[in-house]
Amino acid sequence: MWNRSCWRMASSTFRQAFVNISDLHPNLSRPSIMGIVIGKTDVKGFPDRKNFGCERYTFSFTIRDSPSAFINASCWGREEYIKSLSESFRVGDCVMIENPLVQTKDLEKEEKFNPSTPGCYKLLISEVHSVVKICSKRDTDDSLLSLLHIPTQCPHDYYSLEDIVANGQSLNKEVINILAAVRQVGDIKSFTTSDKRAGQRCEIKLFDNSVDSFSMIWWDNESIQLAQSWTPRETVLFASEVRINYDSFRNSMIATVVSKTIFTPNPDIPQAHDLLNYARECAVNEAFVEASEETESVNLETIKDVYTVQQIMDTVSLAADKRNPLYCIVFAFISLLNVDENVNKIVRTRCSRCHYFIKDPSEGCNYAFCNEMSLDPKSALPSLDLLMDISDHTGTLSCNLSDKVAEDTLSCTVDGFFNLTEDQKTSLKWNFVLERFKIYVKVSLSPKAKNGLRVNVLSCKRADPAEAMKYMLKKGNH
Repeated sequence: MWNRSCWRMASSTFRQAFVNISDLHPNLSRPSIMGIVIGKTDVKGFPDRKNFGCERYTFSFTIRDSPSAFINASCWGREEYIKSLSESFRVGDCVMIENPLVQTKDLEKEEKFNPSTPGCYKLLISEVHSVVKICSKRDTDDSLLSLLHIPTQCPHDYYSLEDIVANGQSLNKEVINILAAVRQVGDIKSFTTSDKRAGQRCEIKLFDNSVDSFSMIWWDNESIQLAQSWTPRETVLFASEVRINYDSFRNSMIATVVSKTIFTPNPDIPQAHDLLNYARECAVNEAFVEASEETESVNLETIKDVYTVQQIMDTVSLAADKRNPLYCIVFAFISLLNVDENVNKIVRTRCSRCHYFIKDPSEGCNYAFCNEMSLDPKSALPSLDLLMDISDHTGTLSCNLSDKVAEDTLSCTVDGFFNLTEDQKTSLKWNFVLERFKIYVKVSLSPKAKNGLRVNVLSCKRADPAEAMKYMLKKGNH
């Protein structure tokens, strides 16, 4: 935990040449400020009232130089200047600002769209009069970097995910603080607005020790890029000033990142330390790793790329971003399907609450943290969990065929599988083995998996011979 007196002593010499944010006022002559960037918005253009037909450009960021002092800064200027300045630094970088205009903020207007700040001033940075310099990592004092892990709001003023779910629609459109761990960082999805502007969207799944999955939506590029650096089950977030909305399509509450939002990753507070330990326990025990998660939010119609087995292995292993999974189609033969093994190896039981595998259903879930999550009753849920090898002329991949996808593929429920005789299982197996299928897969790196790849089957249907031949001929010509 940070200590104010220690922090001041460590940084007093370092900060002698700069004005502290807490000491800023409009009468200062040519002040210089140094601090760490804790929040930043996208660049936007507006019609220039003084020059008809022209646009002025702007973006804002929030800078901090002590645990209790941070301030919003707005930059204005030509498109070239503003875009260049915005691209020169990111959240987490240290910057020096020379000669900003210190203005008294209009509380109602300023904090409607910008992060709430403790002081009564804001900074205006103009292309003509001000200078923003980026500090190198070597010149950045550790005391400033430590500020990235101190929440900007009261560390006790937050909602757990259980609180949000319990309050339901009464929180609709409210702006609140959330403490939660990152469960999954979704893919970045691009779109074009009705007025031809390009945009991006990203969905991240959060969890804590009360709720195992909660959606947070990002729409701005700056926050989306920041989110890509977070490691699932290794990152806890104190999210200050996020908007809560009721999503009628999902029939649930979701969080939305807005221009007021500031993220504090792995905050230095006891509650976050406990949650990080819990998240790591989940990672070790593979809690929350369920087959249904592999198919959630995946529209198979959006998966168009067809790969051979070798291309899948090469693409994933050579990918620049190892965290992003590969979604693709492969036309292949099923070369192994373990439907005729011992039923205990095929039907596995998960806890209805934490989704951790239960070895002995009669004993229930023995996962240490599960009993602390809620007093609500929990049950054991049986599910199919099959091993399947798929092969083409380039190689073989080992895959997981689980839960609903397994039932749909085999046309057999878990209860139905229990009632199959050994002869029926053998017959079922040979309906699939050595037959060609069109298989949708999600592939990601996993040190525990065979060949270092975790391959989850999203759909498995018998291939149309003409379609399969078309793609085989196309691959053969490359």
